[in-house]
Amino acid sequence: MPLDFPLRNDGETMTPCVICGTRFPPVGRQRFCKPACRQMAWRRRHPTPLPPLPARNPRQNTVYQCPACESRYLGEQYCAECGRFCKRVGAGGLCPACDEPVAITDLLVEGVPPA
Repeated sequence: MPLDFPLRNDGETMTPCVICGTRFPPVGRQRFCKPACRQMAWRRRHPTPLPPLPARNPRQNTVYQCPACESRYLGEQYCAECGRFCKRVGAGGLCPACDEPVAITDLLVEGVPPA
């Protein structure tokens, strides 16, 4: 005696793949249609970490200031005029207008976020 209704309801038993959306009959708790989709989902959950940032700026990009004569140096930690070690001001470079060492913190206005 043949049955008039189908043995399975594809709308209920077919589930879409989480990655590509292809409908497939799951086996157990299967969520992916093929191993490539499963691997892609794992790679999305575990991205390649970015390289670590250096703890400090390289010395050649750091502005130092002598505590005695207050002259500034770019990448030089020792004041040749006073014979003293300089304090670190912060990251910076040479001013394009006057060719003097300028720290980034000198350019920021207090209370105004950078644009």
